[in-house]
Amino acid sequence: MSELPFRILGTSRFGGILVVSDHASNRVPADIDLGIHPELLTQHVAVDIGVAEVGALMAQRPGIAAFQAEVSRLVCDVNREPHAPAVIPIASDGHAVPGNMIDHAGHLARLERFFHPYHAALAELLDVAPPALILSLHSFTPQLASSDEPRPWQVGVLYNQDDRAARIAIPMLEAEGLVVGDQQPYSGQLLNYTMNRHAEADGRPYLGIELRQDQIGDPAGQALWAERLVGIANEVALRLE
Repeated sequence: MSELPFRILGTSRFGGILVVSDHASNRVPADIDLGIHPELLTQHVAVDIGVAEVGALMAQRPGIAAFQAEVSRLVCDVNREPHAPAVIPIASDGHAVPGNMIDHAGHLARLERFFHPYHAALAELLDVAPPALILSLHSFTPQLASSDEPRPWQVGVLYNQDDRAARIAIPMLEAEGLVVGDQQPYSGQLLNYTMNRHAEADGRPYLGIELRQDQIGDPAGQALWAERLVGIANEVALRLE
């Protein structure tokens, strides 16, 4: 497997759609020991379950490409501020990650290896082939282990200051009979680093989508949502023109 912290699926095109998934992989490089039980790598603390498959299916369609992280968020969370503690988390949803108790030099080395190349590649891709819409695709667990509150939303739409695409997409999703969260299960004003940097900072339209994991936990759900998001993203892009 490539050592690059990202992969590009499909062909990115000017005026097309780029699906960006910061947490698409649970890969941990062989020379990094997180000190966790291997089973955790199959859970939401390590990877956004289902988004790699949904993005890959979408990238099979003309005019759509997918840019996906190729390293677990437990190794380096590329959707966090580079100096925030959570960029190399020492704990996640109640699970300790002792292998991330590293010194400042180790922290900087981890960023140089994963964080900076990921964002440099995404910036270059957006400059070379500016899309009509960026679709930021994540997934969330139906209930956090650290909380007693279930999350009823099948899909959430997140944004920070730029809600142009969100205002179009939310009614479209609701029209399909879905339980839609507007800034749920959390606010894009709090956790939106990649889109803040690559979309909001340059005025690029983007749509932040969070899918509940049980919606895309199997091939049937992944195919359903890939088809749905292709239609919605294309419609949003057209209406933004």
